[in-house]
Order: sequence, then C-alpha cells, then structure tokens
Amino acid sequence: MKKIFFAFLTVVSVALPTFPQTSRPNIIYIMSDDHDDDAISAYRQLAGTPQKDKIMIQTNSIDRMAREGMLFASAFVSNSICSPARATVLTGKFSHMNGVKDNGTPFDTSQYTFIKQMHKSGYQTAIIGKWHLHITPSGFDYFSILPGQGVYYSPRFVRAKDTTIFREGYATEEITRQTLEWLDRRKSDKPFVLMMHHKAPHRNWVPALKYLEMFSKMKFAEPATLFADTTGRGKAFRDQKMSILNDMNLCIDLKIDPNYLEDIPHLKPPADQIREYQHQMDLIPPLVRERIQEIYSERGKILRNNKPQGRELLALKFQWYMQDYMACVASVDESVGNILNYLDSHHLSENTIVFYTSDQGFYLGENGWFDKRFMYDVSMKTPLLVRWKGHIRPNVVSRALVQNIDLAATFLDLSGMPVPNEMQGLSLKPILLGESKKLSRPSLYYHYYEYPDDHNVHPHLGVRNEQYKLIYFYTINEWELYDLKKDPDEQTNLIANPAYKRLIHSLKEELNRQRSHYKDLEPAGSLN
Repeated sequence: MKKIFFAFLTVVSVALPTFPQTSRPNIIYIMSDDHDDDAISAYRQLAGTPQKDKIMIQTNSIDRMAREGMLFASAFVSNSICSPARATVLTGKFSHMNGVKDNGTPFDTSQYTFIKQMHKSGYQTAIIGKWHLHITPSGFDYFSILPGQGVYYSPRFVRAKDTTIFREGYATEEITRQTLEWLDRRKSDKPFVLMMHHKAPHRNWVPALKYLEMFSKMKFAEPATLFADTTGRGKAFRDQKMSILNDMNLCIDLKIDPNYLEDIPHLKPPADQIREYQHQMDLIPPLVRERIQEIYSERGKILRNNKPQGRELLALKFQWYMQDYMACVASVDESVGNILNYLDSHHLSENTIVFYTSDQGFYLGENGWFDKRFMYDVSMKTPLLVRWKGHIRPNVVSRALVQNIDLAATFLDLSGMPVPNEMQGLSLKPILLGESKKLSRPSLYYHYYEYPDDHNVHPHLGVRNEQYKLIYFYTINEWELYDLKKDPDEQTNLIANPAYKRLIHSLKEELNRQRSHYKDLEPAGSLN
C-alpha cells in the first residue's frame, strides 16, 4: 500500500487526568456511508417528517437504538462528502482547518485527533472498515481497512505493515465479523474506542443476495419532487450531474447486462462502462453471481422490450435504484443488531456508548437526484443515534442543531478528558445526559469545495438556523435563501423577494460572523 508521509508538526500536548481504567466508558462508533435518514424507519416516523406514512424500509436494529437511547432529528455535516466528513470526525474541525476539503487530499495524521488523545490516556483503539483518507491510520492499536472506497464482494483489507488480506464474502458481513472478533480478543481490563465504518450503502450498490431477492420485489413511493421542473432554478441547481435520469449508469450503477442495451441507441453503453460492469460481476462468487444476474435480467428485458425514455425511464431507474440501495441498507441494519446483541449478551451495554451515524445524507430521488454535496438539507443532514443503557434516557428525540464537528469533543468529554481549544465543535454530553436541550450555537456553518469532480456541484458556503438557510455559490456569485418551515423541500428561492430584505441582511452578517469565528478565509473578504 502506497504511503504518503508528512513533515512532523509541533503539537501542543494536553495534560491527561488519571483514571481507573475500568471506570471509563467504552465507545463504539458505527458509521455507514451515504445512509440518508429517510432510509431509517425511526426517522420516517417522526412527526413533521414529509411522507412519514410511506416507510421505505423497516430498520429494526437502528430503530432499536432510537427506542433504547436518543435520536437526533437535526444532525448535520459541515461538508457533505466522504473524506472530509471522516477527517472532521477525527479532528473536530472544519475542512479548511483539518486540510481535507475534497476526496483526493490525504489526511495529515500528524495533527491532533481525538483517537490519538484517547489512545495516550489508556484506551484501546481500533478501526475496521472504510477509512478513505489516503494514508495509513495513526493512533490505532489495530486497523483493518478497505483500500479506497472498497468493494462489496470479495473485499480486500489492509492491516499494519502493509499486510493485505482477501475475503470471499460480503463486505458488510465481513466488517461485522472482524469487529466482533476484535471485541472478543480485546483486553477486558482496559476501556476501548472502536470505529466500525461500513462501505454500504455507497454507490455502486451491490446488495447481499438474500436482501436483493427481498427488495427486488418491492415498489417504492416516489418523492414529490422526483419529476421536478428546473425552470427558474439557478445555475448551481441546473449544472449538477446528479440526475438519476441523465447521470445514473444502467450497467455500473443498476447492474443491467450490457447485452440488453446493445440495440437501443439512446441507452447503449460505451466500452469502458461495459468493462467496469464485468469487473464488478467478476468479484461476485459464481453461484451468487448467477442468481444476481438472473434478478437483474428482468430489468434488462423491460428496457429491451419497452425502450423507455424521459419520465418513464426515470420512474424505472428510481425503482431499481431504491431496490438496490435499500437492500444494502438492510445489511447495515443487520450488522447494527449483531453489535447490540453482542454487547447485551456480554454484559457490556451499561458501560459502552454506541453511536450510529453516516458520513452525510444522500438524495433518494428528491429533485430527480442521487448523491449529496449540496448544502440542501437532504445531503447536509445525517442520521445520529446514541445508546448508553442506564445513562441516556430511552426513546428520546433531540431537536438540537448538532453537527459532525461536535463528535470528537463529545467522545473526549464522555471519557472525562478535556476538550482542547483547537477543536471547533461542542460536546453533546449535556444533551445526551439530559442536562441541556440545546447547544449555545445559534446556527450551523457549511462549506463545500470539490468542483468539478464527479458531479459538477459548484463550491458554496452558508449558514442554517432552525428556520432559515442562506447559501452562497461564490464562484458564480449566486445566493439562495430558504424558509425551512414553509418550504422543507427547498424548492422556492426567496433571495429576490423584497419581503425578506432585512432577514437576508441579518443572515449575511451571521455568515460573516461564522466565517470569522471559524477562521475560514476562502473566499477572501466580507460577503455582502
């Protein structure tokens, strides 16, 4: 495995208090990839959630965390993309401070992270699953990580000293198995921090066969904005390449055999997509592959016979997308159940705090889209559930505005360690323990950078409070304002409405204040 080394930086050490090793709680942090909260039944059932009666999937194990702990209904990320989200969790800092603004920048492991601090204080530390920070992990006693994005079937795992192991199974199940094995062999007299990072349900979706067979028979409710008209929308909205109809690949994303598309000019795939399709199929064990291809052949027959276009094709692609995505989520939900059951059966639940979240939200057909990146709530929001039996009251919903910059400070605070001033997040401990309902922060700050890679989303920043959101696409000088109570789907840009002139001025002042507070100097100067 290629390694990238950074020059050593001077790091100010934090004096560590002395603890009896057995008195401090264990922490298990479970993070999936691109798991939108609409794909969790506990979130769909919340009062005020659009289409709450149309449950897309029943996630019994993740719902169990909501019943036995706290569900955060207003949890958000600071930069909705994979690598930056992971760097933010480790450092408690925004992307411009931790150095990872996009998916291609390696993480500087010489900087302060909560995991190194907890390791120094006597915690056992481990990470298993997706890492995606382009450098060997630091601060962990043990790691077994997927190279890059990883694959669903026959995954490779990289361990210490560049040791690579191959597994013939399914990635979600293998990550879970390795996690349980590590829990079995850990030192029982020392507290631990375990990060279990799933690849699922990241694109390109390849479900476990048992769930593909189940979900391929389902039909999903279409979101109200699936066929949304882009007339009157801004350049940033129009320029994106996240369209299910135009940008989601039939072979690579939806696993349709290219042979079914050869005689359909508007659907015929180029040679590179055919090769990628074959590569993905080759990773699946032969007997499983045969049955998977049999299921996907039904999609190919529909395309060959009907040759759909426009709305008809979009409706079909949406259903197939949901079938595969939700089937991948089902494996994650099963994994969460296995972890919770292990903790209960080994009498660890009362001294182990379990977090479940995703690196960001994900579009499930809203605006006719997939993917994330935008500051719109679908992608900026993320699920966050926390269980700690005997400490966090069960079945509690918090509506506090929280963000992934808060997680590192929370881990340290829950473990009795000081939170360094360089961390930009706030500890959620007072909310978790019922001592407070909100944080002192009146609004959230967001900044997205990666352009034009992958999905052509223009760089932007903004602020969000409980009712309003102001977004500035600064490379194209385009502003957007949304009233989230009247317009939760963010379909009506109010920036040119004179009735909101005073509010816009106030939010621009708040945006400049946040930029100054968080020391974000890009773009230069005050924004007016």
